[in-house]
Amino acid sequence: MAEKSLYKYRVEPQEVDFTLRATLASLGSSILNTAGVDAYGKGFGVDVLNADNHSWVLSRMAIEIDRRPEQYTDYTVATWISDYGRVLSTRNFTLTDAAGREFGRAVTQWAMIDLTTRSAVDLSWVGRQHDGAVVPVPPPAEKPRKIREVAPTQRMDHRVVYSDIDFNRHVNTMRYIEMMLDMLPVELLTSEAPVRLDIHFLKECRLGQTLTVGCEQRAHGALFEISGDGTTAAVRACVEWKTDPSSND
Repeated sequence: MAEKSLYKYRVEPQEVDFTLRATLASLGSSILNTAGVDAYGKGFGVDVLNADNHSWVLSRMAIEIDRRPEQYTDYTVATWISDYGRVLSTRNFTLTDAAGREFGRAVTQWAMIDLTTRSAVDLSWVGRQHDGAVVPVPPPAEKPRKIREVAPTQRMDHRVVYSDIDFNRHVNTMRYIEMMLDMLPVELLTSEAPVRLDIHFLKECRLGQTLTVGCEQRAHGALFEISGDGTTAAVRACVEWKTDPSSND
C-alpha cells in the first residue's frame, strides 16, 4: 500500500519577511515544489508528460497555515494523492515542525493539458497506470472553495514579464499570490493569526499581458479577481485570517 512521502525543508533568509517568519508565498512555494518532486520521483512528472506534449497545471488550491515558522526553522512537508478523476487529481499536504507538530495543510487539484491546444485532457490513464500511488487517506482540510463573485473596491495593473512566467509559459502561482497579498494592509500580512487561502484558476495569463488585480477588502481578509487584457476573470481567490488564533472554526 502506498504511503505518504516526506520532504525536508528549512526556512531560509530569502523566505521570511521583516518579522523573520516565513511568508505565506514561500510556504506555498515549498508545497508546490513538493508536488513536482514527488510526481517526478513516482514517474509521472512533467518530464514524462512533456514527451507526449502534455503537462500538469494547478486548477485549485487551498492552504491553511496556523503559524508561520521562524527563519532557519526545519520543517517537513508530507504529501499524498487521495484520488484521480477524469479531469482532476487531488494531492494533499501537511506541514509539521521538527517536534512533529502540524502547523499547516493544503489541498490541491490538478489538471493535465495539451501543450499545443492548451486544453484539458482526460487523465484517467494516469490513475490506471499509477493506481499504486494513491494513498487511502482523505484530504487534511476542506477542498478548495469556489469564489463565484468579487466586487473590487480597489484595482492594480500589472504587466506580465519574464520573471512572472513558469515552465508552462504562464504566470507562476506564487506570483499571483504575491500580487494579491501586496494589496493588503501590512498589519494583516504580518498577523500571527491562522490564515486560509483559496485560489481558483480559470484561464491562463501569458507573457506581455496586462493584468488587472481587483481586491474586495473584508474585515479580516479579502476576495480577489485577476483578469488579463480586460477579459473575463482568469483567477479568483480568497484569503482570511481567523480573529481568534485558538479557534478551529
